[in-house]
Amino acid sequence: MSVEGIWDLSVSTPIGKIKAVVELRHEHGVLAGTAHSGGEKVPLTDVALDGDRLSWKQAVTEPMRLNVTFDVTLDGPTMTGTSKAGRLPASRVTGRRRVLTTGAAHPGE
Repeated sequence: MSVEGIWDLSVSTPIGKIKAVVELRHEHGVLAGTAHSGGEKVPLTDVALDGDRLSWKQAVTEPMRLNVTFDVTLDGPTMTGTSKAGRLPASRVTGRRRVLTTGAAHPGE
C-alpha cells in the first residue's frame, strides 16, 4: 500500500481540534516525513508501515512541548486512529490524502 503523499489531519484533543498536515515520502528506501501545524514544521521519527497500519512519533512545541505517538489505520485515501502524548488521554485522529493538481503549493506555503 502506498502511503506517500500529503495528508490533512484533524486531531481531537482535550483542548480542541488541531489541524495538521503530514507529508510522507520514501528517502533512500526508508519511509520518512514531516508534520506542519501552526507554523511549526517537525520531522517524523520511527515511521513504520505494516500492512494498512501506520505509526510514527513527533515532537511538538505548540500548544505545549510534547512527544506524540500516532497509530492509524489506512483505508485508501483516509486514515483513522489515535495519537498519544505521555500520560494524557489518547486523541482521535482522522486524515485524508490531499489530491494535488499541477502547480499546487507544498504544505506550509
